[in-house]
Amino acid sequence: MSIGWIIFIVATIGWHVGMYGMFIKAGIPGWKAFIPFYNTWCIVEKIKLKKWWFFFQLVPIAGQFVTIWITIKFVEFFGRFGFWHHALTVFLPFIYFPYLGFSKEERFAGEQVVNNYKKSAAREWIDAAAFAIVAATLIRTFVFEAYTIPTPSMEKTLLVNDFLFVSKSAYGPRIPNTPLAMPFVHHTIPGINAKSYSEWIHIPYTRWFAKPVKRNDAVVFNFPTNDTLINDEENFGSKITYYQAVREMGRDRVWQNFGDLIITRPVDKRENFIKRCVAIAGDKLEIKNTVLYINDVAQPFPAESELVYNVQTSSPLDEEELQSFGIHTDPEQREFNAYNNGMYMINMTQGEKKKVAELKNVIKVDVQINAVDNALYPYYDTAVHWSVDNFGPLWVPKKGVPIQLTPDNYIRYERCIRTYEGNELENRNGKIFLNGTEATSYTFKMDYNWLMGDNRHNSLDSRYWGFVPEDHVVGKASLIWFSWEKGPRWKRLFSAIR
Repeated sequence: MSIGWIIFIVATIGWHVGMYGMFIKAGIPGWKAFIPFYNTWCIVEKIKLKKWWFFFQLVPIAGQFVTIWITIKFVEFFGRFGFWHHALTVFLPFIYFPYLGFSKEERFAGEQVVNNYKKSAAREWIDAAAFAIVAATLIRTFVFEAYTIPTPSMEKTLLVNDFLFVSKSAYGPRIPNTPLAMPFVHHTIPGINAKSYSEWIHIPYTRWFAKPVKRNDAVVFNFPTNDTLINDEENFGSKITYYQAVREMGRDRVWQNFGDLIITRPVDKRENFIKRCVAIAGDKLEIKNTVLYINDVAQPFPAESELVYNVQTSSPLDEEELQSFGIHTDPEQREFNAYNNGMYMINMTQGEKKKVAELKNVIKVDVQINAVDNALYPYYDTAVHWSVDNFGPLWVPKKGVPIQLTPDNYIRYERCIRTYEGNELENRNGKIFLNGTEATSYTFKMDYNWLMGDNRHNSLDSRYWGFVPEDHVVGKASLIWFSWEKGPRWKRLFSAIR
């Protein structure tokens, strides 16, 4: 049994046992404390709250915070109004409730004590703000987080300016590495370009109730190669990473030109990206002529994924007709390009491609196969010829599984072993040294995943920067709650993500 489950069981027992004692003191039969929802119904009746507060608990996600508020009000009937009493109710109820329930010094004071207690206006605002911050922080850390699609790399599964809910519980909530941080801000304070967090306290990777990422999940994760970056979003950011700049310009020149802009970030403060997990730990992946193979089995394309096709025509295409198929002809959308001699290059889904192929003036439609790209992971020399459409084979590291430390594996897995798992690794004339000792094998400490955008020809993904370690996984993209393009995209509202 994992430590996360042990904590959960202990906390659950402590909460209910404490509530049992509190019920007895309040004149409520103690057994009612052990029945979910009925116990809060009893509290609502006892302290004479409006009955609709009970039903608010049934609202997904927000309901659990209504339950917290109800228990805070119940605690006040024990004469406990202080901030720290409320904080204990929110954070440590499994310890605080047994104290209230069984301590001889505590009693159920009743309605008169609550009515006689008066808070100042300032105190009311402070308590409300503190509770809101606590609730929002708990939601973002343990339940879900809002995310907005910034780029077209997942089109047309996800569109630019889709607003998502990302489930933190899908893979287990991850405890922040940097708990000392400004609420509601990721890594930079808006307006002053200063860090929103402090690294005085750094918590090692911890995930409660951990569950593995599943193949084909749409995953939000921290951008792995943003551990070091050139802090200039306009010209660098995730478009040209620090490591790419070093490969192209050399480390000395990069530091000479951009040294004042180079910063590092802990895992939880790296940029949030979203891609589809196409290969999980232990898989072998390979791409052949745009088709993805996992463990030598061809994988279907996601229903709304896009590829670039060369379209040969006998006469010009009707752009309005293409738009009716769902194809953007606006140059800013980067889906449609016209060339001489009736040749077009169109980024489209398989369904759109089928409609285009059926047009009378279309002669043929062929998928575009890209040439060798030396910028692809793991940045081999010219002896290996990989492209975004012909890539691999490559094995995805799995926790507890060893590999032989050959020169080839050194190149493929060096970053995983050195950067993500914190080892010293060195190749001395063909011999591999691990933490100063010659080694012939290495056993991985974490699971890794391989993520790619559904817009396969317009996505900077694992093909360019490699594996995503489990400690970088934020959550699963679950629901589109709003979408915008020159107005609401009504059909996309409250649609599940597949």
